[in-house]
Formats: sequence, C-alpha cells, structure tokens
Amino acid sequence: MKDFNFYAPTRVVFGRNAEKQIGQLVKANGGHKVLIHYGGGSAERSGLLGVVHQQLQDAGISFVELGGVVPNPLLSLVYQGIELCRREQVDFLLAVGGGSVIDSAKAIGYGVPYDGDVWDFWAGKAVPAQCLPIGTVLTIPAAGSEMSSSCVITKDDGLIKRGINSDLCRCRFAVMNPERTYTLPPYQTAAGATDIMMHTMERYFTTVDDMTLTDAISEALLRTVKDAALVVMEHPEDYRHRAQIMWAGSLAHNDLTECGTEKDFATHRLEHELSALFGVTHGAGLAALWPSWARYVMKKHMSRFVQFAVNVMGVENDFSHPEETAEKGIRAMEDWYRKIGMPTNIRELIGREVTDEEISVMVDKCSRGGTITLGAIEVLDSAAMRRIYEMAR
Repeated sequence: MKDFNFYAPTRVVFGRNAEKQIGQLVKANGGHKVLIHYGGGSAERSGLLGVVHQQLQDAGISFVELGGVVPNPLLSLVYQGIELCRREQVDFLLAVGGGSVIDSAKAIGYGVPYDGDVWDFWAGKAVPAQCLPIGTVLTIPAAGSEMSSSCVITKDDGLIKRGINSDLCRCRFAVMNPERTYTLPPYQTAAGATDIMMHTMERYFTTVDDMTLTDAISEALLRTVKDAALVVMEHPEDYRHRAQIMWAGSLAHNDLTECGTEKDFATHRLEHELSALFGVTHGAGLAALWPSWARYVMKKHMSRFVQFAVNVMGVENDFSHPEETAEKGIRAMEDWYRKIGMPTNIRELIGREVTDEEISVMVDKCSRGGTITLGAIEVLDSAAMRRIYEMAR
C-alpha cells in the first residue's frame, strides 16, 4: 500500500431539481459576474440554459455567455473565453455541459489571470499559479472533470491534445440532476460509461496489490456501471440507473479509487492521439484501444487480470489455467463494449484500417518524439506504443 493524500473539495448537489440551487451556490462562492460556458444547442433546447439564467437573475448575479465547445475542446475557443472574461470583468465560471465544457472552462480559468500564452501550461513552459473559481451544471456523466484536478485541451494547430493536473482548477460545486441525462443519445451514453469505467481501470490495474478496500470500491463501481449502462440503453429514463452512472462518473475520477495504489493512464494517453487525429469520441477511442493494451501487459501481471476477470466480469476462475481466465476477462470486456455499441479496435472506430503513417504520427506525438514513456504497471516506450496501436488496428 502506498501513502496517499486525498483531496476532494467539490460540493456535490445531487438529485431532482438540483438546478434550483445554482444561484445561491454561485453567490456563496463569491460570484458577481459569471461566464456561462456551454457546448451546442442542446442546453438551450432542453430549457436548461433558461433555468440557469433565471437562477442567476433571481440571485442578482449578472452574466455573459460563450457557447460552441466541441468534443476534444479547442484552444481557439479558450482564447476567446479569456478575452471575453477580461473584457467583461468576469469573476466566476459556470460550465453547463459535460467534460469538454468543464475542461474548456478550466483552461479559461487558468488563462484569465496569466500574463503569457495559456498553452504554456500544456507545453510544460509554466505551471498554473491561479485559476478563476469554477462551478458546473453537469449534463453528461463521463469525464469526471466535475470533481477532478485534470484539464485536457487540444491545440488546433497540429491537433496536439494534452492534459495537465492542478488542484487550482477543481470545481467549487457540481450540480447533478440525473434527469438531465435522459435525452443523451445512446452512443454518447455508452461512450460516457466506457470513460467512467476506464478512469477506475487505469487505477485498478496496478502493481500495488495490498489495498483491499480501494480494490473493493473499484470493483463495485465497475460492476455497477457495467450493469447500469445496459439498463439505460434500453430504458433511457430509468432514474435509478442514470443516477448510478452519474455518481460513478464523479467517484471514478476524484482520486478515490487511487487511494493507496498507483495510477497508470497509458490507455488514456494513447487515446488522446487517436481522438486528436481522427476527431472520435474519447470513450469510444478508449474501448478501441484497451483490449490491445490489456493483452500487451497481461502476461507480466497475470494475478491482477485474473482478479479483474473474476471480481468484475464474473468469469469463473480456472485456477489451473490463470492465463485462460485472464483472457476470458478481456473477452468479456470486449463483449460488453459490443453490447453497448462501442468498438473494440481502431478499424471499427474510424471505419477503415489505420495506416502505418498515421500510427507513426500518433506514436511521435504520444512519445513527444521518443523523449517520454507512458504507464506504471508497465512502462511503455515508443516501440511499445507502436505495438499496441498495431495490435488495435
């Protein structure tokens, strides 16, 4: 067991009509002039933006808006947000949407008080020292950004997708009403559930194997999301199971399932290059890559994969053939991906076979020209990265 420091400062307001507390939450956190940040037209069509407007008006809080956030949020919109916040003297950011919107808001929050180019933080040229306070009204359970310290942004020029972590950007509050997820398209629901599970799996697959309680929490979360996703695919307005998924999304990425263990996140880093290059949905990209990563590292870490197969995927343990049990666990995961409409390789993801040249581009970006490695349970150099992309093709 590793020593750990667990910090989860976000106030969670969860349940039906949770939106009715937005105004008071912003006021309690010192907001006087708010930037409402959101994605496309769904927030407006659903009536949620109207609710947010009314809540702020009732609390006597003025606001401006910036929409247009896309999946894999872009640096160009972050620049627009920084300029708008400075011009309008915004002192609080309210992200209305999912992980992309929250991450875009976090990047804006970093950039407003910074004298240089905000991309300096992702380029490793500077470390954030300040961030405007942020709250969120979550509509897409997936990224877990509502309770995490992470922020992932894509630079338009060169399609460079990178993430940074700092407690400065943790949301002051997260308003979560599972009813707001009823209208999510099935593909987005499935991709979100995949991302949620992967946030815990990136921490579960570790060489630290003596933190029984954290393992048990992780396994319960994984089983719950696995089962709940199948239910909501058939019954999208099932409140109970939508609520399980929404709460799991926060717990999967607020570091709880990392306590006493060691995170890996190699699959995430490999996927960042996949979604940056092809513009695919992040969760779907994770599903396309994880089976190949798992088979690449499995033989050196057999006991952990057997534990996953038995305790999460419900595979019967064949004690005399642990490798077969582990492989059955990976295949069971692939079967679950297929049931919810997720891909299990890159060809299924993008509709064609990825080329050698495209793999070379992803490897070069992921390894930053061969200068860095990925992973913890198994350290991956550029040759290993290439092999996993090739296995997943």
